[in-house]
Amino acid sequence: METRLMPSPRETAVLDTQELRAAFLLDELFFTGEVNLIYTDLDRAIVGSVIPTEGTLVLGNDDALKADFFCQRREVGLLNLGAAGSVDVDGTVYEIDKHDCLYIGRGSKEISFSSTDAGDPAVFYLVSYPAHAGYPTTKATRADANRVELGSKDECNERTIFQYIHENGIKSCQLVLGFTEFKPGSIWNTMPCHTHDRRSEVYCYFDVPAAHRVLHMMGQPQETRPLWVADRQVVLSPPWSVHTGCGTASYRFCWAMGGENQAFTDMDRVEIADLR
Repeated sequence: METRLMPSPRETAVLDTQELRAAFLLDELFFTGEVNLIYTDLDRAIVGSVIPTEGTLVLGNDDALKADFFCQRREVGLLNLGAAGSVDVDGTVYEIDKHDCLYIGRGSKEISFSSTDAGDPAVFYLVSYPAHAGYPTTKATRADANRVELGSKDECNERTIFQYIHENGIKSCQLVLGFTEFKPGSIWNTMPCHTHDRRSEVYCYFDVPAAHRVLHMMGQPQETRPLWVADRQVVLSPPWSVHTGCGTASYRFCWAMGGENQAFTDMDRVEIADLR
């Protein structure tokens, strides 16, 4: 398991393009037939992918966790970005279709993944944070998600937010997770943008057409920096950083947060005119 250490705001302000991408962008997270995990000191989050093809893939332990098993002191949220698959948690099998979510609670010992069709595999994207208590492992389909309609056509940010793991949805210790998709002609996400000092955030962009990119803006509001992001690439967003972007074509992104609280509206809004 690779470890990423986050630069401070002052260090970030002087990074060149390559250094910025190396610090905040996970550009090679998804590998077919593998479990791939990256640990970050950003609220001690673990970001990963599981793409089962032939047979079953197991979420194993890592010595860096100093635990007896992965979820001994952790919780996991996952979203399926691909075709149908299943997740086995301590002998209970959950069928997970595209855009379905599964929350795996603290104390879950044996976790494995498989695809319904090896030729068209499931693509499990997962985010894990430390947990102080155990909550039930829970599945939610796209139809189960709480939907929030935001934005407008005039501002090119008309979008639907699908909330899965949140204070009024699937219960967790600190993990919040869902995804956003856009109405035709809209490309801006999270605009006007914000920071939230009480939690960090992880963005996974997906369904980005191969020839297109998302221009993700990060950094302090008066010291922003750009990241050009391709399909299935992930941006790590510290509490002091804005996180917003626009695409050269339609796309979706999965957002996950962890930190001091789970209130979705707990944010410090940044006015568009104040961005630099």
